[in-house]
Amino acid sequence: MGIITLTTDLGHKDFYQAALKGSIISLYPTVRLVDISHDIAPFNIQQAAFVLKNAYKYFPKDTVHLIGIDSVFNKDTRYLAVKHKGHYFVGADNGIFSLLFEDIPEKAVELNIMQDLKFLHFPLTDIFAKAATHLAKGGTMEDIGDLVESLVKRVVIQPIIDGSTIRGSVIYIDSFQNVITNINKELFNQIQKNRNFELFFRRNESIKHLSWHYNEVPEGEKLCLFGISNHLEIAINKGNASGLLGLQVGDIIRIEFKER
Repeated sequence: MGIITLTTDLGHKDFYQAALKGSIISLYPTVRLVDISHDIAPFNIQQAAFVLKNAYKYFPKDTVHLIGIDSVFNKDTRYLAVKHKGHYFVGADNGIFSLLFEDIPEKAVELNIMQDLKFLHFPLTDIFAKAATHLAKGGTMEDIGDLVESLVKRVVIQPIIDGSTIRGSVIYIDSFQNVITNINKELFNQIQKNRNFELFFRRNESIKHLSWHYNEVPEGEKLCLFGISNHLEIAINKGNASGLLGLQVGDIIRIEFKER
């Protein structure tokens, strides 16, 4: 029994998500469908990449990950199937693969599956569903596409290092309103070198201690920690950090390291 995961911006209000799932089940009745998220902001491939990147590694090898973000028909956009670290990904070549993978994927093909004209505006239910079910059943990539040498690249905003200071930015707000930055644990440790630090953000707020878990501080108190994504988070124990601290995606944060 094959596994197909779904990461889309289709939401839950309309029939689009149901149409996608129905088309997949019609092609592969015994498939295991897993929703990663359908609440990605419309056309936001950066957000989709962050969510999927932190989820797909928990699935078994040969899982197929269907990405329905910014995938409406466009004569200039290629639709791809990509293999990376034993997983398969099906999506539009709009830059999302460069955000998902830190290294070059094993293989990529441009899908050559014929598009049903009545679904021309909604490739998810035809091209993507067919490609995903083909791979989930154990089919080869070469049967559904032609090899490609390069993928569209998107520039990822990286933290800026200035001596003993890291300037980063907020890249994601999760459902608990925890604020996730683009500063990962490896970079933090590399610059910190066992020194004290102070994390500054809006409203002249700051945090001087790195926590191991959310309950390490009293309820309602702010904290920072490295969560499951391995990125630095600003949170409030059982509170709304984004709203109460006034932090949104794109906001700048600063970490200053000082000798003990």
